[in-house]
Amino acid sequence: MEHSIELPEELQRAGLDDAARIGDITAEAFRHDPFNLWLFRNFAGIRALFGLQAKRVYGPRGYCYSAGDEGACMWMMPGGDTAFRTSDYMHFAAKTLLASGPGAIGRGLLTGKAMEARHPDFPHAYLFSIGVRERARGTGLGRRLIAPVLDACDRTGTRAYLENSNPANAGFYASCGFEAMGGPIHPAPDSPPLQPMIREPR
Repeated sequence: MEHSIELPEELQRAGLDDAARIGDITAEAFRHDPFNLWLFRNFAGIRALFGLQAKRVYGPRGYCYSAGDEGACMWMMPGGDTAFRTSDYMHFAAKTLLASGPGAIGRGLLTGKAMEARHPDFPHAYLFSIGVRERARGTGLGRRLIAPVLDACDRTGTRAYLENSNPANAGFYASCGFEAMGGPIHPAPDSPPLQPMIREPR
């Protein structure tokens, strides 16, 4: 499916050398995200996670791209591997312990298990994160960022999947064709909702 993605001139494919920038852009976009703030309690933990995901998972194994320094996406194509390796878990534990304390490690492990239990087993393009810098919001950049992969999904008859961690974004995802897939995920009784969403190809 990756070969069916057509990036406009505004968007650039990102490689491993761009991982730090991709992680930084998307982390900033999630700075006030309810679920991630519950998980880490602070921005330092959020930034550490998104940087780790960009460097060790979605940079080397996924499909990442950006609009300069204004916005970015991290996707995994159908059949791709989003799992942490043992060394990834060690980096996650070390960085999270330093940034957010031991409670965040436990909440992170609970969240990972809960997400894995609900992750669909049919082929799909998985949107791990999409983010726009605060200075670029309200320009339509988010819609331009998500469009190339969704267009490729339509051309290839592929479903798209995500977990929405902020209810304020539900309208945006709905306007892109996503619908709730079952009820929200709550890794712990006090956690905000993490809503799985699916998009059928058009």
